[in-house]
Amino acid sequence: MKYSPLVLCLGLALTLTSGAAENWPRFRGPTGTGHHTGAALPTKWSAENVLWRAELKGEGFSSPVNWGDRIFLTAAADKGSTRLVLALDMRSGKLLWEKAIPCEAPGKSHNMNGFATPSCLTDGERVIAFFGRGGIHCFDFNGKPLWSQSLGEFAGPWGSAASPVFSGNLVIQNCDAQGASFIAALDKKTGKIVWRTPRGEKPMGGWSTPIEIQAGKRSELVVNSEQGLDAYDPASGKLLWHCNGFNGRGEPVPDFAHGLLYVLNGKAGDIYAVRPGGSGDVSETHRVWHTPRPKVRDIPSPIVVSDYLFAIDMKGNATTYEARTGKVLWTEKIPGAYTASPVESNGLIYLNTESGETLVIKPGPKFDLVARNSIGDRAGELFRASIAPIAGRIYLRSNCALYCVGAK
Repeated sequence: MKYSPLVLCLGLALTLTSGAAENWPRFRGPTGTGHHTGAALPTKWSAENVLWRAELKGEGFSSPVNWGDRIFLTAAADKGSTRLVLALDMRSGKLLWEKAIPCEAPGKSHNMNGFATPSCLTDGERVIAFFGRGGIHCFDFNGKPLWSQSLGEFAGPWGSAASPVFSGNLVIQNCDAQGASFIAALDKKTGKIVWRTPRGEKPMGGWSTPIEIQAGKRSELVVNSEQGLDAYDPASGKLLWHCNGFNGRGEPVPDFAHGLLYVLNGKAGDIYAVRPGGSGDVSETHRVWHTPRPKVRDIPSPIVVSDYLFAIDMKGNATTYEARTGKVLWTEKIPGAYTASPVESNGLIYLNTESGETLVIKPGPKFDLVARNSIGDRAGELFRASIAPIAGRIYLRSNCALYCVGAK
């Protein structure tokens, strides 16, 4: 079916002029929680709206990030012994530069992960990429190496997935593994480790990316984990508080709304809300509600839109809750496999399947599927990266290619 450009929403005509002003600089956008406030996105499209497709060297599941007209990705080649940082022109998909980083002992790759899952981080001057036992590396905007730092061996069969984030002049990196785990802050200009805080011993199976929130007058660096939710002082690394989880595997990134943190375990079974600002063990004092979930693995992060909390598990069991109470409003089985995290834009939820389809859902008290969009048959490709909404276009990454979807 063909769609009129008008169906692709207002604001797309501004794409070329507004691109340099709209940035998606880290995993799940500026706040790390998947909320987009830029130019309106399309709601319905087809394969005809694929503006370009860029074949990528190597493979990976990192999500696209951008600053200005440049998109940054990671990939891995040669069975993980070569890690790649890629810069592409966001208007054409043209490769601008590529940097290869050798990794002499890459370890094993889990079939759900790979060697290049953490997304890049950029501030318009530098690009930072983390590869687990392959180290963390910083480049300038032209690909010149600025610094590199080894952060350990990352024991276990799962690999790494947490993306780096900024806190002021610090780069924060969660370093969970099946063994001694820690979170660290590095000087973004030099790569020097400023602080390093232990996160415990085995089993630490979380791979969650931190978010920074404001709790009253205090900044809190919040990280999901195998044991529950932790909050740190971003300046010193001091553990501020901990709230016990329920079933481990804390991959999903929490959302923050209505003064609450919304947390999913990675293993099946639970979603809960925590009030920040506490001290020590806050499991009994600051957990506001807890609601059981279907017994299926949760990798996609939850997202709050208005008064509605949306979550979907790997097998497509979608649920919407009252955000303030945890009351289940509806559940729906949506066909497809889901690993990517949802993005919210203009009050709508965008979520891609592993086969490359993108669902557009209107949050509310009842299930409302606005559209299920396809970019055509992409047999052999896996879409586990979350979409990047930039200047009215949608950037969708498979294991081996990057797609740009927008009005023609």
